Amino acid sequence: MRAEPAAPAPSVGDLAGLAAAVLAVAPRAVGGLWLRAGAGVARDRWLAELNKLMPPEIPWRRVPAGVSEARLLGGLDLSATLATGRPVSEAGLLATAHGGVLVVTMAERLDPSAAALITRAMDTGEARSERDGLAQLNPAEFGLIACDEGEPGEAPPLALTDRLGLCLDLAVLPASGQPCKPEAVRQARLLLPQVQPEARHLAELCAAALQLGIPSLRTPLQALAIARVLAALEGRLRIESVDILNAIALAMLPRATCLPESAEQPDEAPAEPDEPPPPDESQPRREPDDIPQDIPVETALASLPPKLLESLLAKMGALRVRRTGSTGQAAKNARERGRVFGSKAGDPRTGARLSVIDTLRAAAPWQKLRHGPGEPVQGIAVRREDFRIVRRKARSRTTTIFVVDASGSSALQRLQEAKGAVQLLLAECYVRRDEVALIAFRGRKADVVLPPTRALTRASRALAAMVGGGGTPLATAIDNARLTAESVLRAGQTPFLVFMTDGRANIARDGSPGRVQAMEDALASGRRLAELRQPIMVIDTSARPAEQAASLARAMQARYLPLPQADPQRLVSAVSALQGRERERRAS
Repeated sequence: MRAEPAAPAPSVGDLAGLAAAVLAVAPRAVGGLWLRAGAGVARDRWLAELNKLMPPEIPWRRVPAGVSEARLLGGLDLSATLATGRPVSEAGLLATAHGGVLVVTMAERLDPSAAALITRAMDTGEARSERDGLAQLNPAEFGLIACDEGEPGEAPPLALTDRLGLCLDLAVLPASGQPCKPEAVRQARLLLPQVQPEARHLAELCAAALQLGIPSLRTPLQALAIARVLAALEGRLRIESVDILNAIALAMLPRATCLPESAEQPDEAPAEPDEPPPPDESQPRREPDDIPQDIPVETALASLPPKLLESLLAKMGALRVRRTGSTGQAAKNARERGRVFGSKAGDPRTGARLSVIDTLRAAAPWQKLRHGPGEPVQGIAVRREDFRIVRRKARSRTTTIFVVDASGSSALQRLQEAKGAVQLLLAECYVRRDEVALIAFRGRKADVVLPPTRALTRASRALAAMVGGGGTPLATAIDNARLTAESVLRAGQTPFLVFMTDGRANIARDGSPGRVQAMEDALASGRRLAELRQPIMVIDTSARPAEQAASLARAMQARYLPLPQADPQRLVSAVSALQGRERERRAS
């Protein structure tokens, strides 16, 4: 079934024009567009053409990469609240974009928290906000355009791009040919609800996604929605093979992680059979528009512009590394992070969050003076000196340095328990996104088995490779721990040192044996370590706690904890409790 379109749609090879037409017809249905293009004339021209295609009543909102939660979700309208004397809410960008398009500039620098708010609205179709004493729930159904200006190795958050059906790279596409007409878009919008796909279409798209190494289950569904829009643009109620091929080119090929083997060798021509085989009467007859499962991907590749095909082949050799943010963005948004601990006088126009309650409290005592005698009171008079902004204290990163005694005196008794405890503590530090370091000492040296890292697997592997036996070079281990702690401090983090030892040193700092000299060197090293004034814990791992480990803890000004009957879980509980108290002390 077919109806005549009001104006011709873009040609098959004009992927940029097809993407604009699809997005103009159904931005919400296809999710949106991942637009790879640097800021410049080409991108601005394409966005302007897309804006012209859309009906004038459709909202078009731009979102900067550093957008705040209040700007996205809405909240208290400060000027209206002060003017009326009662709380007045205002809608955010997500709600005002309802039924239209949201354009995110520099999406590769979008903060993960902002990306989470946008994706939640895309999934639910709602913008929910509970802040400043107000609760709002507004409809927020929109299509998203994520403008990616990043270099290779940079990309917008994966959770965001996974919800965008269209993917376009203007750097490798030719200029658009004949653009679609707004009348064709209008008629396609009316026709789209009548275009119903068949089960085989989704099966073909799923097969194509599998062939291209695309793991997301959203992509075939998005490609099916694109195929429906393409059919509506042509005035058809039935999806044809050309719609499937163009949907694969627009939604799948830019995300491909592998290509069919035949695509890797485009110069080799297939061998032609001498005579076609006779038809198999036992097989059902295929309709002319049926698409074999082994054809769509290769056919779509063959229809691509040469420059785009070369780009895809090059991508197979060096895939773009996806990441969820940039290091510079964390510093840029630092003022919006951390624990709230009061307010201070300041100007909210600098980007800091206004503390409304504290502002009103500062203004309240002056109301009689600001309103003349007999003058009716209309609202609260707030002046610039009354403004109070939120004070935040960001949680400092902690690096836990485990110094494990792997000498013979500990290895025979408690090394396995120590390994189990460190393994559990490593997992806890990983959950808190803290870093861990591991120093093991035995024989005549102390080795930094693991420099500060958050790689849990690597730390676990290093811990499992530890072996016990030999002397106890305790002074050398303390010196190495001090050097590691100093490097952590220089990086702006807080070191937390945990020594697991019985304290029975028998190797001096110069490597010579002797318990007396070894213990003197260890106590001297402990006193130098105490000068850092950082939290330290000494866990006595001997079966019968003795004075050596306790005297070492006193020299370090550390907390001493004898655990003669401890299992790994008890060790973890003790260390975690001390870490918690130390974090509370720093936060207070």
